Amino acid sequence: MPDDDLSVVLATVPDMEVGRRLARSLLQERLIACASLVPGVTSLYRWNGEVQEEDESLVVMKTRSGLVARLIARIPELHPYELPEVLTLRVADGLPAYRRWVLDETGGE
Repeated sequence: MPDDDLSVVLATVPDMEVGRRLARSLLQERLIACASLVPGVTSLYRWNGEVQEEDESLVVMKTRSGLVARLIARIPELHPYELPEVLTLRVADGLPAYRRWVLDETGGE
């Protein structure tokens, strides 16, 4: 995977405060360049054989693709759910200056 590929990582959280804490930790660790918090998400899912419905928030994180494995490993350590949703989408294209910024912000190891 080229070092200049970007990914968007999605995770649901129980509320905005958990989303803020998660995002701040990942920003401090330089695993993400940015997190957008989306309140008011209603999730319906099957868990332990029953359909559940929960009010949640969505965290949309932007990072370099080379950090995705570390991010996927780190989120469950910070997350209150037994099985957190963590999904990655590869970015096909985007504003070059924004892509450069994401790479710069996640380049410090």
